[in-house]
Amino acid sequence: MTDLTMTTERTINAPQKAVFDAWLNPEMLARFMTPGPDMTVPVAKTDAKVGGGFEIVMHAGGTDIPHHGTYKEISPHERLVFTWFGPSPAEDSTVTLTFDTVDDGTHVTLRHDRFIDEQRRDDHEKGWTSILAALDTVFAQGVTQNA
Repeated sequence: MTDLTMTTERTINAPQKAVFDAWLNPEMLARFMTPGPDMTVPVAKTDAKVGGGFEIVMHAGGTDIPHHGTYKEISPHERLVFTWFGPSPAEDSTVTLTFDTVDDGTHVTLRHDRFIDEQRRDDHEKGWTSILAALDTVFAQGVTQNA
């Protein structure tokens, strides 16, 4: 069932450049890559170039949940594509983010392709939706990438 895909969207009240850059900045990733309540990100590393990679470790309930991937496309401020490896997605799982300027800030569309089954797809949809909400909260709190 690796053809399963999910999409979630959210408008973030921040400029397009800032929202895009947050996805490549380890300090910002540590603030918003929290797909569940009471989660933290003790490890966030990026090598923000095509062919470079990232490592994100989410921590919940005494358990570390490692994720990593490779940047396949970085089109500044408009589109970001990376592979996503963690406990659940299928091999060659890919995340595509698009960023569009709108009146209220930046509209982010996140598409995640290739899941092992519907349950994992649905779990990731909830997680990515929570991550976009957390990103919006980070900007709403006035936290910047230089903070």
